[in-house]
Amino acid sequence: MSDAAAMAALKLESVDRVYREGEGLLEVFRDASAALMPGEIVALVGPSGAGKSSLLHLAGLLEAPSAGDIVIGGRPVSSLSDAERTRIRRETIGFVYQAHHLLPEFTALENVAIPQMIAGRGRADANVEAGRLLTLMGLKDRMNHRPAELSGGEQQRVAIARALANKPRILLADEPTGNLDPKTAAGVFDALIAIVRSEGVAALIATHNPQLAARMDRVLVLHEGRLLDAGKPADKV
Repeated sequence: MSDAAAMAALKLESVDRVYREGEGLLEVFRDASAALMPGEIVALVGPSGAGKSSLLHLAGLLEAPSAGDIVIGGRPVSSLSDAERTRIRRETIGFVYQAHHLLPEFTALENVAIPQMIAGRGRADANVEAGRLLTLMGLKDRMNHRPAELSGGEQQRVAIARALANKPRILLADEPTGNLDPKTAAGVFDALIAIVRSEGVAALIATHNPQLAARMDRVLVLHEGRLLDAGKPADKV
């Protein structure tokens, strides 16, 4: 293994995903391999139904691969117990979905502080960190607003801050701007790039938006069951 590969925050090693469908098998993808480095932002693209969400679920330890392995911080994790995988997921991985899933009865600050408190952090320290992340996301003056009082773009910024609240090494995002209009999506993505860079997180972002994919460091393409590394977008070569 090369030194560069050993430093990867996340690796997929010859991963297959096969589902049972009736009496047959549905092969979503096969022999998928990739590595994400700390601070790297990678786009995951492909047509609907290609398996992008399934790949993110495997990378996030929400599902186990049918074959191959997921390696996090140099440690193979696919064969670990459910409890150990849950612990690694909680401590290492942040998730952002197309829907923000914020708790409606709590403020933006509380939504970002609560995951930290669940992980054992004191309320005062959790509030300080939540405030720092929300400020980085451009929400310094909106921290005490509940989700219903925030715009769609602001809600998704809170969701991104929440995903980074426990200092994960890996951020997985599934169409994080898919519910937003183009102008709002671009603003949220600007904030996402800035905070990922500042926190040194390895980010894998599934998107249908070619303009957003072109702004990332590298593009992975799921096509007909294969994961292909398309390299850097043309404007970054």
